Amino acid sequence: MNFIISSSTLLKHLQSISGVLSTNSTLPILDNFLFSIVNAELTISASDLETTMITKMGVQSEEDGKIAIPAKLILEVLKSMPDQPCTFKVNPTNFAIEIVYDNGKSKMSGFNGEEFPKLPKTEYNSTIKLTGELLSRAITKTIFATGVDDMRPVMSGVYCNFTPEEITFVATDAHKLVRYRRTDITSSSNASFILPKKPLNLLKSNLRGDEEVELQYNESNAMFTFGDILLVCRLIDGKYPNYEAVIPKENPNVLTIDRLQFLGSLKRVSIFSNKTTHQVKLRLIGSELSLFAEDVDFSNEASERLTCNFDGDDLEIGFNSRFLVEMLASIDTETIKLAMSEPSRAGLLMPVSGENDKEDILMLVMPVMINR
Repeated sequence: MNFIISSSTLLKHLQSISGVLSTNSTLPILDNFLFSIVNAELTISASDLETTMITKMGVQSEEDGKIAIPAKLILEVLKSMPDQPCTFKVNPTNFAIEIVYDNGKSKMSGFNGEEFPKLPKTEYNSTIKLTGELLSRAITKTIFATGVDDMRPVMSGVYCNFTPEEITFVATDAHKLVRYRRTDITSSSNASFILPKKPLNLLKSNLRGDEEVELQYNESNAMFTFGDILLVCRLIDGKYPNYEAVIPKENPNVLTIDRLQFLGSLKRVSIFSNKTTHQVKLRLIGSELSLFAEDVDFSNEASERLTCNFDGDDLEIGFNSRFLVEMLASIDTETIKLAMSEPSRAGLLMPVSGENDKEDILMLVMPVMINR
C-alpha cells in the first residue's frame, strides 16, 4: 500500500480530527489514526469509542489498503516539515511505514488497521440541516454553562429540543442556565437529546460558519456531516431536568445597562471578592448601581458606582461574579437587561435589541446569599 500526498494537506486534515484522541485511552490502538485507501480516496479516522471523527481526501495511489499510524509521531513529523509531496510506503506484512520526502526519509512501526474499532452501522431516523454559523453560535452561547458533576451526567452536556416551531439548546450546572432558541430553523418532528461536551467542542473548532451541516440522529447516536468531515458521537442517556420550572416568571425589578461598562466593573471589583464564593453585591437605588466585594480574611474590599436605568424597588442582591462575567462575555449586544424579583431568587440576564429577531437568548444565574 503506497500513496503520495502533500504534507501540509495531510497535516491540516489530521489536526482537524486530532481533538478526538484521548490521553488516557484504555485501548492502545486508539492512540493511532486509521488510514484507509479505496479507489485513490484516503479516509482517516480517529476515535475514543464515544466519539469518532472521519475526514477524506484524494491521494495518488494505485492500491487499496488500511494501516493504523501512531498519531503523536505522524503529527510531530508533519509539523516540522515544509510543504512538499510525501510518499508513504506501507509493508502489509509487518506494518512498517516509510515516509519519503525531498531530502530524507523516516521509518515508524504501524499497526494492523483491522484492529481499529469499526464504526457501528446505525440507522438514523431523523435529519435536520443547519448552517455552520447557527450551530457554532448555539454551542458558543451554551457550552460554558454545562456542569462537570460526574454524578449528574445529563447536566454535563447540552440539551437539544427540536420542534416544528423552533429549535432550542439548553445548558445548566444548577448554578447558572442558558437557553438559546431559534425560530428561523425548525424540525419536521419533535425530538430531544443531550449532546456531550467533547464533540460539541470539536464541532466548534472545525466549523467555519459558511457551510451547511447535516445532523442525523436516533435514540443513542448523532452524526454531523459538513465539508470533508464526519463526526459521530454517542448521546448522553437520561432525562434532562425540567429547566422551564426554574425560570421565574415574575421579575418586576429590571436593570438596563451598558454591557461592557458593567463587565469591566465586575472584573475589577471581583478581584477583591472572597476566593470561595466570588460574591459581588449589587445595590440598586434609583438610577445608580453600586458594586461591592470584600474578602474579610485578608481585609480586601472594592466598590464602584455606575449610572444605569433601573425600573423597580430598591434592591440588594449577591451573585457569583465568575458566572456573571462568563455570561456577559458571551453576549454581543451593547446593552443588557438583568431582571430580578427578590434577593433569594434567580436573576435573568438577556441581551437588548439583538441583530436577529429570530434569536432568543435567556441566561439565568442563582444568587449568593448576602451575609448581613
